[in-house]
Amino acid sequence: MAGKHRVGIVCSEYNYDLTKMMLDRAKEHAKFLEIDVAKEIMVPGVYDIPLAVKSLLKDESIDGVVTIGAVIEGETEHDQVVIGQAARKITDLSVEYEKPVGLGITGPGMSRLQAEDRIERAKDAVEAVAKQLKNLR
Repeated sequence: MAGKHRVGIVCSEYNYDLTKMMLDRAKEHAKFLEIDVAKEIMVPGVYDIPLAVKSLLKDESIDGVVTIGAVIEGETEHDQVVIGQAARKITDLSVEYEKPVGLGITGPGMSRLQAEDRIERAKDAVEAVAKQLKNLR
């Protein structure tokens, strides 16, 4: 059944064993909510997500975007920098293009085990976009 809204999904390939499961959950939830996933873009890592988000937001046939990624804590504070910069730019793009973008990126400061426990959070990003599309249009 075709949905009335069309979204794009941008997914990080880094930690793909986790993000693939997150992507699957996001697509299943979009289908449940009768939202069409019109485009999917895979990017190397979370830091690379904003450029793909911008590309999708520029597309007039796309109503919103869902981002998927998992930023696991390492030996440095790199995880905090990556997610902080990505989240800030994603927010800026959402406001600039006046379209919702769901933040389905888990982390920072989480272990691999915590990341596994948060796979279902990808559905929350889809839910957020769906609610914004309903309430803003």
